Amino acid sequence: MASNPPGACCFKGFKHEGTPKGSIADLYDIETYITGVESNEKVIVILTDVFGHKLKNTQIIADKLGNAGYRVYIPDILFGDALEKLDGSVDFNEWKERHNVVKTKSVVDQFLAGLKKEHSPKFVGVIGYCFGAKYAIQQIHATEGAADVCAVAHPSFVSIEEVAAIGKDKPLLISAAETDPIFAPELRHLTEEKFAEIGARYQLDLFSGVSHGFAVRGNEEDPCVRYARDKVLLDQIYWFNHFSS
Repeated sequence: MASNPPGACCFKGFKHEGTPKGSIADLYDIETYITGVESNEKVIVILTDVFGHKLKNTQIIADKLGNAGYRVYIPDILFGDALEKLDGSVDFNEWKERHNVVKTKSVVDQFLAGLKKEHSPKFVGVIGYCFGAKYAIQQIHATEGAADVCAVAHPSFVSIEEVAAIGKDKPLLISAAETDPIFAPELRHLTEEKFAEIGARYQLDLFSGVSHGFAVRGNEEDPCVRYARDKVLLDQIYWFNHFSS
């Protein structure tokens, strides 16, 4: 889905309650959070927002996907330069310059190539949150992508050309916020038009009462956010289950 580059709203949020159950190890020379079933037959790779693979919120999501029957990986696509504070106290333009498209894509490609070479999973799903959505979409490219199915939430930095290159046999689930200057209404509609043009298999859900970042780092005390966050996860599990069966 066409979306604007990451902005100030991508660099703030709330920490969630819970204790992650997975572990961290180096895979294909990339530090990675690992959780879920032991089998690599069905795999999900999460490409994170700017807070990276060590954010507890994202790890807990990965654990829940693992409980649904998947081996789940969160590789460090930020070169050890993830943000730790969720209060927006960062020069986000300077941060974005350190995380250019070519460098980030090379890390994602490296991880997925290593995973497929070592384990040859029967099914690879990829999830992209905010910053990571661009690179998740690239992995369902019609001829070059390594993933079978994709899900993204409040995406940023995705070009319309990347949308146009999605394979017809590469289903995509999009979870969007009602209030989102990054995946703004006009860009959402432009994306829908492109999907119709290329005959994409997609589902797009728009959640009221929430803003950019709600699926990973929204305020849990807000009932609208809590509902939308939980529903996104249920949708993702159903989506991956349907296409991996």
